[in-house]
Amino acid sequence: MASSTHAVPGAPVNGARIDARTWIAVFAGMLGAFMAVLDIQITNSSLRDILGTLSATQEEGSWISTAYLCAEIVVIPLTALFTRSLGARRYMMITTSLFLLFSTLCGAAWSLESMIVFRMLQGFTGGALIPMAMTLVMTRLPPSKRAVGMAMFGLTATLAPAMGPTLGGYLSELYGWPSIFYINWVPGVLLIAGMAWGMDKEPMQLKQLVHADWLGIAFMALGLASLTIFLEEGNSKDWFDSSFIITFAYLALFGILGWIATSFVRPNPFVNLRLYGQRNFLVATALSAVIGMGLYGSSFLLPLYLGQIAGYTPMQIGEVIAWMGLPQLFVMPFAAALSSKIDNRIMCSFGLLLFGGSCLMNAFMDASTGYDQLMFTQIIRAIGQPFVMLTLSNFAMAGIAPKDMPSASSLFNMTRNLGGSIGIALLATALTNREHFHSARIGESVSLASNATQTRLDQLTQAFIANGIDPATAGNQAIAAIDRIVRRESYVMAYNDGFWIVGLILIGAIGAIWFADKVKSPGGAGGGGH
Repeated sequence: MASSTHAVPGAPVNGARIDARTWIAVFAGMLGAFMAVLDIQITNSSLRDILGTLSATQEEGSWISTAYLCAEIVVIPLTALFTRSLGARRYMMITTSLFLLFSTLCGAAWSLESMIVFRMLQGFTGGALIPMAMTLVMTRLPPSKRAVGMAMFGLTATLAPAMGPTLGGYLSELYGWPSIFYINWVPGVLLIAGMAWGMDKEPMQLKQLVHADWLGIAFMALGLASLTIFLEEGNSKDWFDSSFIITFAYLALFGILGWIATSFVRPNPFVNLRLYGQRNFLVATALSAVIGMGLYGSSFLLPLYLGQIAGYTPMQIGEVIAWMGLPQLFVMPFAAALSSKIDNRIMCSFGLLLFGGSCLMNAFMDASTGYDQLMFTQIIRAIGQPFVMLTLSNFAMAGIAPKDMPSASSLFNMTRNLGGSIGIALLATALTNREHFHSARIGESVSLASNATQTRLDQLTQAFIANGIDPATAGNQAIAAIDRIVRRESYVMAYNDGFWIVGLILIGAIGAIWFADKVKSPGGAGGGGH
């Protein structure tokens, strides 16, 4: 493909030397994306402490994550419009400053309602940082350096979901839960400083905001926010048995269809949905949703299993999850170097095979599975993920017209986040249903009419009596102990089923990548998509 396809207004020509200022600006953008993705799940391992302080129930507490996700997914498609209106440097500095303000207010929240409002505002200001990082790579680096930039961006997308619960649990245990919000000041201040020094000032074009397609924006906000609420809250409210969920399903459908209709009618939509008509972009964004399911799904299942079945503390869970992060730091530069030499479809297939295979390896856990057994699968997952994230970014951006780069980045990242929400909703529902199924099936064998069950009950009863408990109480405790074992085993089987689902979806996606054209990262001598 001609290198002109990759040329961006103001971007250096291929082979140009990049000064330290530009690299610092790009690195600052990566810090922002990492921080925004990290904050999606950083509250998960600290939720019990937060709910205790705010006197809220588990179900009410789910809105702490839902509010952040809703706002983040709404602002991602708006990023291209705000960048055109305010300029990339000014917009990044303003939105990061507001993100830090709302992060601080989250740490100082005095009630559940205030926490939900501040989390929503935090998501709205932080969501822009994700697509902006990808846009900076495409607009500030020459084609020969973009593989390195995309590798850095890929790390933010794969490391952050794994590290969110880990870092959250670690900080909560040492310094209390407000610290998970205050920690944002470290990367946030570095980001603002990096943008201030690394990027030139750009003129504002506020007319872009005045003449924007606000009807389309309203439809988009309604559709995406309603879809996120539908996915996040569906399992806890029994899906279509709830009028609340049915209402949001209709609102999501109405909003998204309205957004699509206005985008194709208006001459200058705020984000270009016609990009989905390009085959490479369509394949890349569809697989981006699948990867979102895999990334957020595996990060949802494993900490839950380790906390509930293995009885690990947040700090111990963090030590297991860390193995999904550390190897990526070494694999990503290798993947970046290979991406300019090898057909990216081969690399992506290899990554999906490792990622999906590691999930299938996790589908054979039992109640004694812990750190030692999980370390190997985590390392395999860590090796596979960079190959997928880097190559999908290359597929998404290959052949995109310069003016559409911000739109492409916004849609690609929005789709990945949506995929994460779909994955967690699917797995939460599967866990509930499969636990009930396995509990019923085990219960058929473990009945009071069974000789083996009676023998085990007698053994447990005698053991409790030997500890000084009266026979009637000992008998009840023996039945309760058997019931706990049945529930534990049925949950283990349900977690295994969850990993089967994720693994099979990821491996099934290998076929889809071959519908894309052959693409390589631009090398030092030029070239791009082929």
